[in-house]
Amino acid sequence: MTTTFWKGHGTGNDFVIVDRPEPLTSGQVRWLCHRRFGIGADGTLQALRAGDVADWDGDPDLWFMDYRNADGTIAEMCGNGLRVFARHLAQTGRITGGEADVATRAGVRHVSLHDNGDVSVTMGTVHVTDNDVTIEHQGMWWPAHKVDVGNPHAVVVTDHTTVAALNLDESPTWRPRSAFPEGVNVEFVEQLDGHTVSMRVHERGSGETMSCGTGTVAVAATMATRTGRRGPWTVHVPGGHVIVTLSPGDDGYDAVLTGPAVILATGEVTLPED
Repeated sequence: MTTTFWKGHGTGNDFVIVDRPEPLTSGQVRWLCHRRFGIGADGTLQALRAGDVADWDGDPDLWFMDYRNADGTIAEMCGNGLRVFARHLAQTGRITGGEADVATRAGVRHVSLHDNGDVSVTMGTVHVTDNDVTIEHQGMWWPAHKVDVGNPHAVVVTDHTTVAALNLDESPTWRPRSAFPEGVNVEFVEQLDGHTVSMRVHERGSGETMSCGTGTVAVAATMATRTGRRGPWTVHVPGGHVIVTLSPGDDGYDAVLTGPAVILATGEVTLPED
């Protein structure tokens, strides 16, 4: 089964975009994302019409971002993926005029493409909960903020730990286990100045990645809650940096994520049957 693909990234968080009407199987996602036997990526993106997605009850004519983690599991949202997805939609003529609404499993998001190569995406309302989760990693324990960005995050502000020194090859664990029954993305954060932080992340289903868009938003909202400063926040990640702008929302912050989105290559690939 041969299909067209694109390879793209947002601050080093990379994706394989597949152009076919049928959803990918978990096995196909794992194969595509494998960095030795496939194309290699942190996840896959697929453009479907929202009306063809089960349980979607909104505008059926919107383009729907079907995002899968590298292990084949479905994720609710991906901020870097959404920027790359918007770039793909524009380059393939699916959207025109530089702005559009896009359907995701976390709801409808608005995308805006800028002349400098950046893409801004609305991220919905971000909810931050006080320290009621504990993260364990490498024999150390940290209190964490539980943050909902349409997908689950645990944000650790490492006041006495250098983020660059952490080994994130293995997934951190958390307590209580019931806090994240479907798994969680864990961000470790070091504040650099009044509105700038450095972040590394272990993403559920993908491991450590060079960036996590929803993670940068979770971090900015956490820092705003801790400091009272809404920003904008500059979040440095191993793959570059993004800007997160926050405004008061319903029981949280309304967030806009801005950063680069690049399509690197296109070609054809023969997918395994599963």
